[in-house]
Amino acid sequence: MARGSGGGGGGGGGRSHKESKAGVFFMATLVMWGVSVFFEILFNKRSELVPIIIGFFFFLSANVVVRNFVSRDPLFVNTSVSLLHSSITSASVVLILLTQWVENGVGKMFEHSQLVEVTWPWAYQALCFSCGYFAYDQWDMLLHRLYSGCIPSILVHHLVLLVCFTLALYRKVTINYLILTLICELHSVLLHVRKVRRMAGVRDAGSKIVKMEWFLNWLTFVFARFISHILITVKLVRDAPKFEKGMVLPLALSGMAGMNLLNIFLGLDLVKAYGRERKSEKGHHNHHD
Repeated sequence: MARGSGGGGGGGGGRSHKESKAGVFFMATLVMWGVSVFFEILFNKRSELVPIIIGFFFFLSANVVVRNFVSRDPLFVNTSVSLLHSSITSASVVLILLTQWVENGVGKMFEHSQLVEVTWPWAYQALCFSCGYFAYDQWDMLLHRLYSGCIPSILVHHLVLLVCFTLALYRKVTINYLILTLICELHSVLLHVRKVRRMAGVRDAGSKIVKMEWFLNWLTFVFARFISHILITVKLVRDAPKFEKGMVLPLALSGMAGMNLLNIFLGLDLVKAYGRERKSEKGHHNHHD
């Protein structure tokens, strides 16, 4: 899950009326989502969806642990739990993809039928678990007002993912496509590491550790997020005639369009953040010259 790479987005007073209305809207959609999931599990006997609930309470428990034993700063707690999610999810996705690569080869694993109609082992559970995280994170950001703006991009991002993921889980289609999109969590690990590092007071842009972090940040942004999501979009467009009539293809294309747009904004945020750190480093050297 990607955050803006600039400074903090901590809550507090001074919230505009429009921001408050945005919070109410996104909380209402989260509640409706929760009701929908519980209805499917309890009344439609969809026990395979239980990992969504497990994921939600797992990350909620991690939040409680960090808050009680590490720091009570809501932004630090939220970022630390996000780092945990990115680490678990990226490791799971890489393991799923490597297993398919070894068993089926690259050619077969990226066939249309494999991506749309088949579900790779553990892909469904991994997607459910991640879905539970996004619901938790949406709740935590709304609770502590860790967002800004009339239309907070991070809340929009989570809402889009919850809608796309949940509908796919309900219908058991395009699960493997969605697993592919989660390869971007490799980059999210670096985003969250950077945020935690800065909150811990490590801000020397000239240090080898920070330089290596920025190198990996840019590397994973380009290959694990930007290019991978473009390739997934291109694959959807090329295979459009192979989809059955219905909402699966339009929903997939609109979801990827939203992700690609958010990736552009995230890239611009990274450029600005990198520029600020470089400028700060030069100012620090000039001060000591």
